[in-house]
Amino acid sequence: MAKPASRGFVVVLAAAVIALAAVGWWDNRHTDTTLRTEVAKRLTDADAAIAQSRVRDSATSNELREVQAKLALLETRLSESQTQQASLEALYRELAPSRDEVALNEIEQVLLLASQQLSIAGNVQAALAALQLADAKLARTDRPQWVALRRALARDIDKLKSLPYVDVAGMAVKIDQAIAAIDALPLARDERLPAPAPPMPPADESVWLRSLRDAWTELKSLVRIEVADRPAAPLVPPAQNYFLRENLRLRLLSARISLLSHDDSGFKSDVTAANAWTKQYFDTRTKGVQSLMASLTQLAATPMPAELPDLAASLNAARALKATRERAAPAAR
Repeated sequence: MAKPASRGFVVVLAAAVIALAAVGWWDNRHTDTTLRTEVAKRLTDADAAIAQSRVRDSATSNELREVQAKLALLETRLSESQTQQASLEALYRELAPSRDEVALNEIEQVLLLASQQLSIAGNVQAALAALQLADAKLARTDRPQWVALRRALARDIDKLKSLPYVDVAGMAVKIDQAIAAIDALPLARDERLPAPAPPMPPADESVWLRSLRDAWTELKSLVRIEVADRPAAPLVPPAQNYFLRENLRLRLLSARISLLSHDDSGFKSDVTAANAWTKQYFDTRTKGVQSLMASLTQLAATPMPAELPDLAASLNAARALKATRERAAPAAR
């Protein structure tokens, strides 16, 4: 009886072991399936992520290629722009004058204007101011090559400073004022002495005495006695009045021309003659004639420089320096 029992136990035990083995196998299979499913899912997700990454990489690569192409185009255009800028700078250096050349041109123009003011208008002060302006400009640039030009300017400045000051413009204005006043000057033949004031009769004078006084006054008016302090005035016919004034005007115009042309003898001769004509033919008792004679006397006594210097030394120095720079420019290029 013991054997069947132990055999059944063994069978049960074997069945239990088989059952446990089956459960374990089933559990392992289920776990393996789960693991496989999870791994497959993760692999699918990874494949999708890799695909998306590849798409993004492809888009990034395209954008990078476009950026590189644009960058290459910009570099090409920048290189072309730099080349054009270099060419323009070289062309500008060839065509545009330097500061020294501009300064020389300006100084030459200033010297020409000063020479014209000195030779044509006799304006010493304007010429002196122009020379001092040119010298100040050279002093600001301070170039060693300006030394010869500045020496010539200094010599011409000293010459102009040594000249006596003559207000040519003011003298010309006085002559113009005298010419404008000619038509209003009264002639000497038109002089009239003021009539004496009639005496006041007494309040209690009788009628016959008043009649006698009136008759005496009428009788005295028929005779005029004058004491002249100068020779009798020349009688100028009314038809010659116009020509007298025009001749005086021409004399003053000639004096003005002589003044502007620095003809000292001609100027004094014309002014003296005009003053003599004014004194001879016009009424010297009037204020206008006296003022004109005083002005002409002052003009005749004003000294003028016999000869004005020229500015040839300064002009020649500026032109020589300019020519030297022009000859040296092609060699430097």
